Amino acid sequence: MMIILAMLLVVIVFLAAFIYFLGLNPQEVTIFFYNDFSLTSSVAVMVVACILVGLALGFVVTVFTVFASQVRHWKSTRRDKKAREITNAYQEGMSRLVSGDTRKAQSLLQKALDRDPKRIDAHIALADVHAQAGDAQQGLKQLLKARDMEPANLEVLFKLATAYEATGQPQEAVKTFEQILAGEPANRKALAGLRDLRIRLDQWSEALDLQKKLAKASQGNGEEQKRLVSLRYEVVRKTIAECAPDQCKAELKELNDIIRQDPQFVPARVTLGDAYKVAGRREEASKAWQQGYRATGKAVFLSRLEDLFLDAEDPSSLLAIYRGMLADRGDDLMFRLFYGKLCLRLEMVDEALEQLSAVENAGVQSPKLHLLLAEAHRRRNRPEDAMQEYKKALGVDKRLHLGYACESCGATAAEWQSRCGACGSWGSFSLEGRQIIQQATAKAAEAREIHHGERAE
Repeated sequence: MMIILAMLLVVIVFLAAFIYFLGLNPQEVTIFFYNDFSLTSSVAVMVVACILVGLALGFVVTVFTVFASQVRHWKSTRRDKKAREITNAYQEGMSRLVSGDTRKAQSLLQKALDRDPKRIDAHIALADVHAQAGDAQQGLKQLLKARDMEPANLEVLFKLATAYEATGQPQEAVKTFEQILAGEPANRKALAGLRDLRIRLDQWSEALDLQKKLAKASQGNGEEQKRLVSLRYEVVRKTIAECAPDQCKAELKELNDIIRQDPQFVPARVTLGDAYKVAGRREEASKAWQQGYRATGKAVFLSRLEDLFLDAEDPSSLLAIYRGMLADRGDDLMFRLFYGKLCLRLEMVDEALEQLSAVENAGVQSPKLHLLLAEAHRRRNRPEDAMQEYKKALGVDKRLHLGYACESCGATAAEWQSRCGACGSWGSFSLEGRQIIQQATAKAAEAREIHHGERAE
């Protein structure tokens, strides 16, 4: 009621103002719209008409603006609702994926993609679902769709490289890594991924080139420098294996340089001695391996030395080397073990017992040590001592325990266990050698008694 009265008051005021204005301006005005058409009216009427037309236009514009705003709001609400539904489907799908429900995860993520086919994260997640479900090929197809939409998306490209490897397409994986590096030459993840792929493909030179870039980009990273040494070695090792023994001077120099850079890098020292041996340079091979053992204490060098001199039927030179080393390495139990083994091979049984007993008295309990001691006692015609050492080597105690082994991973235990501590499987422990015994039993069962009068076939 108040609104109607207010509007009526406005109209009355407007009419009063119009009459007052009309009384002050009684003259008329003629307006020509074109040559033959004009309109004549008082000034007051013209002014009021213009005001009314302006109000009408303003009203129309206001109504149109409000309507357009409502339409935009409606569309925005629909978009937001759709986006929320898609996001909810995606998030629930990811939750299902994490929980291992790949079937439900695939359904939800596919629903999100049906609503928004250009959602890259949903394509990536669906590819992960396929990979987790063991369908690497379908996951690859999903990632290819994502790449077509965003060719420079790094997450897509990295996962695509992994998918190519999983589907047995290493060269395509290489191209994918190279595509990443074309846009970002210093991308460490791409450099490392491509390097590892080159290593798996035995492409050592290419891997070394990539490692040099990584080492340069990761100055101060000790692991990258160590890997650089390792790859340098692999390149040299491959070249030595392919070239004639007398044509490997540059490679031998490179091996020596690697040893200077990393004195503890065992493969380079072993290969250096091997190269000298193949080339007929026995003294240099012996020197390389002796230096290798002194620097690292690794048993492989003693094995190499033993084979070198015994193959050449020159045990006296090896004995001289060992006896010279004994003065400096009397507390080196590994050296004394190999020295005792050598003496045993040369029928120097007393000296062998002396060295091996020193190792045993130091607290070393090793099946190999006990086997060597048993053999030494046997050759000295000490059957009881030999038997005791054989029992220690076999792990046989007074109760004649035979021991158990996990059929899943091979871990051993003196007593049966319900669960393997190494691989976590239950009920997998059985008697060591059970399969061999069962096979032998099966073969024995194949033989049967031939009855009187029956011919064997």
